[in-house]
Order: sequence, then structure tokens, then C-alpha cells
Amino acid sequence: MLKRMKEDIEVIFEQDPAARTYIEVILTYSGLHAIWAYRVAHAFYKRRFFFIARAISQISRFFTGIEIHPGAKIGRRFFIDHGMGVVVGETCEIGDNVTIYQGVTLGGTGKEKGKRHPTIKDNVLIATGAKVLGSITVGENSKVGAGSVVLKEVPPNSTVVGIPGKVVIQNGIKVAQRDLDHCNLPDPVADKLRVMELEIQQLKEQLKDVKEGKDSNDYLSL
Repeated sequence: MLKRMKEDIEVIFEQDPAARTYIEVILTYSGLHAIWAYRVAHAFYKRRFFFIARAISQISRFFTGIEIHPGAKIGRRFFIDHGMGVVVGETCEIGDNVTIYQGVTLGGTGKEKGKRHPTIKDNVLIATGAKVLGSITVGENSKVGAGSVVLKEVPPNSTVVGIPGKVVIQNGIKVAQRDLDHCNLPDPVADKLRVMELEIQQLKEQLKDVKEGKDSNDYLSL
């Protein structure tokens, strides 16, 4: 347990340049507090002390603003940056070296039974406000852009953005570090709107030519 706690602290120093001292991290990082509380609650949950487990998780939620169901399975070196509003569902499975930011939801899509929350593989980064919903898998080394809503499977080594989330990069670059330029994300929706705007402008010009008495046979053949 002490080794796992030390790993939880070390990953903060690796991922957060604002971290300065061990005492500061231990006393002031709510994401770390939520992870430690989860590990205690999960131990009770595995032993079928469900009420105690849920009570611990709810007390942790009250103090940290982060809700992690004690039934979730979380791997090593899990980092929650800031963390306010983070929700991790009961059947969620999270691998090693995963980073998530504030406002992230790893939730379900309804009242279905069984596995109803996502599986997040190793080395995944999920940016601010993203929602990953349903029993889907986000593959290794993938990134989910800020504000995205992911409803379908994400292949390994991919970048997903948009609502609903779409894969915009896959195996395009070698993922060496879990970094993401949150301010310059590809926007497939905006790209499609620009194409539609261009087509509408072309149609307006063609219609104007027809109204001015020009031969419209060329347009009818399109």
C-alpha cells in the first residue's frame, strides 16, 4: 500500500509542473485524496461491505468534488488533475498511467445491467469536460479532446474530438508522452460546416446566373 501511495504522489510531480513539495501535494491535491479514498473504499467493496464502501466514497465526494464509485477498477499511476466534477461509474475499468482532467464523466447511457461503463486502457488522456459513455473501450495511448462526447469504440493510438466524438488521428504519430494541445484541437464539425458553406455559396451564384437569363443547361447537367 505504501508503494502504491508513493506512486500516486510521484505521478503528480511528473504530470503537474505546479507541484513543488511532497507536503504540498499530500495536503492540497484533491485528486490524490479522492484516489486514496477510493482505494480504501474499493477494499471494503471487494469484501462486500457495500454500505461502508459507498459511505467512504460519498464522504470523499463531499470534500473533493470527485465521485469514484468503489466498484470501479483503477490501475496504477492514475492522475486526476484539479478534478472538480469528475465522475467514475461502478463498472468502469481504468488501466495504468491514465490522466483525466476536471469535469470528465466515465458514465453509463441508461439503466442497463452488467457492464455499462467504459473501459479505459493504458496511457490514455481524457481532457477537460469530456464524456465517455457506455460499455465501450478507449484503446491504449489514445487522447480524448476537451468537451468531447464519446459513444463508440476508440482504437488504440487515436485522438478523438467532437460531439459525438470522432477519430481524427490514428497512428499518425508515435505517442511518447501524454500531452495534448487543448487550445488547437481538430474540429470535424466545423470543417464540415465550412464545406457546406462553400457549396451553398456556389449554389447562390448559380441561381443568380439563372435569374439574370444566362443559360442554365450547364447546371442541369451537374
